[in-house]
Amino acid sequence: MSRAKEVPVAEDGPVLAGVELGGTKIVAVVGRGRRILARARFATGEAEATLAELGRLLAAWRDEWRPAALGIASFGPVAVDPARPDHGRMLRTPKPGWEGADVAGRLGAGFGGRVALHTDVTAAALAEARWGAAQGVADLAYVTVGTGVGFGLVAGGRPVTGALHPELGHLRVRRLAGDAFAGTCPFHGDCLEGLAAGPAIAARANAPADALAPDHPAWAPVADALAEAFAALLLATAPVRIVVGGGVGIGQPQLLAAVRAGVAAKLAGYLPEVDEAALAGRIVPAALGGDAGPLGALILAETALAGDG
Repeated sequence: MSRAKEVPVAEDGPVLAGVELGGTKIVAVVGRGRRILARARFATGEAEATLAELGRLLAAWRDEWRPAALGIASFGPVAVDPARPDHGRMLRTPKPGWEGADVAGRLGAGFGGRVALHTDVTAAALAEARWGAAQGVADLAYVTVGTGVGFGLVAGGRPVTGALHPELGHLRVRRLAGDAFAGTCPFHGDCLEGLAAGPAIAARANAPADALAPDHPAWAPVADALAEAFAALLLATAPVRIVVGGGVGIGQPQLLAAVRAGVAAKLAGYLPEVDEAALAGRIVPAALGGDAGPLGALILAETALAGDG
């Protein structure tokens, strides 16, 4: 685990704690507003050991910083609805050993119930809306395209929480004509994640995504699958902005341009004022980079402190 204390600046608001619990790495922070006062990073290992290590870190930070609340931005599927009897627990997940893990209960001990949990992508959406590529936008989607494909939705400035949480990464999309690639999703094969995530690109091209040239033929089906999903998203939830992050999502500048062109073609003029030129301002790269999740976790902590978590 690496830990760092960052130089604070004067900023209003309470000191809060946040945890971005990712499938491969964890970033824990203490912050006030956008200013991060302390940060720790470590790999996501087996559930029991990982949650124990995080619990010790948070206990030390409670002694040192006295954070008023905790926000948890977690990989999923996870029970985010506070009304569920299994609220805060991991659901069926391909991450070995994590199914049923009591994330909110274990990490929230010592915070007096002032704990809020949502998905890591939803937390990133909240952060991008406040400080990043969607400032001032109350209705948006955040999409991460990397090891997996995840969607977080914010409507009216609030995270979308239904029976579960958005899982559009597993949407079955119309395939590019002639594409026979089986896909890599262990549940669905050729769902969006199975066609467009990093492992799918590597399996299709026999090379990692970051090693492929911008004109490699593997990008065409990836762009088409994402365009299918984004067109469906615009039709189903009408977000004002779609913010795209993740190593694949922002690591290939040509990809978003191809996705925008594909979305415009698939919508075929049906939505008013949605053409390729307009989509340049509606489908945009994320601006906060690796801080989107941790900052979003601090916003979740803010909602817990206000009793709105």
